[in-house]
Amino acid sequence: MLLHLSTWPEVETYLQQSPGIILPIGSTEQHGPTGLIGTDAICAESISKGVGEATQAMVGPTINVGMALHHTAFPGTISLRPSTLILVVKDYLTCLVKAGFTKFYFINGHGGNIATLKAAFSETYAHLEDLQIPNSAQVKCQIANWFMAGSVYKLAKELYGDQEGSHATPSEVAVTQYVYPEAIKKAFLSPEVAGGHNIYSATDFRSRYPDGRMGSNPDLATPEHGKLFYDLSVEELSKGYLEFVKEE
Repeated sequence: MLLHLSTWPEVETYLQQSPGIILPIGSTEQHGPTGLIGTDAICAESISKGVGEATQAMVGPTINVGMALHHTAFPGTISLRPSTLILVVKDYLTCLVKAGFTKFYFINGHGGNIATLKAAFSETYAHLEDLQIPNSAQVKCQIANWFMAGSVYKLAKELYGDQEGSHATPSEVAVTQYVYPEAIKKAFLSPEVAGGHNIYSATDFRSRYPDGRMGSNPDLATPEHGKLFYDLSVEELSKGYLEFVKEE
């Protein structure tokens, strides 16, 4: 059940059955010469819809722009500052809590969002208590990084080994190829790919990772692999969501 394709009476009826909602969050950032700029949002959104269908859960609108400042030296990247993303998440959650939601399951497609999301949760808990909203004590937020799911990680290692890398990975590119086969991109990828450097400024990042990849070989991705990753992540995160909603 998608929030943006629902009416307010439908949402009100849903809340009589469940306090949970799935919120996809990704990023709009470079993913190497062949990875779509919307990769992280595409993965989070498609997997969230799958989990929503499997669990009969409400799925909120995708937060497409995340914290990706270190990628902004590459054309097309759009990023929020951590402080801005914290405010966005806090405002989203405050509105939804006032409506009656109390369990927020963020399916995340971008590693750079993790620290900021955790900070946003803490800010939100304190903000809701300050507002003295009646159900604020029941509010709980959880991050589910689809790419870190045990079954997904295991398959990525089996298929790609060390060539999975940590950014513009064949696993995430494969999911986008499965979701949007008409948008598969091809380009020359040097067999020499940078890896292992710490992340600092955007300028420093591009100088160390000149084509945007971090130890990865997305040429190994296929739509068939993407279907496997999609199915595994939906299955594992569906279990995680149901456990989270039942948690007291």
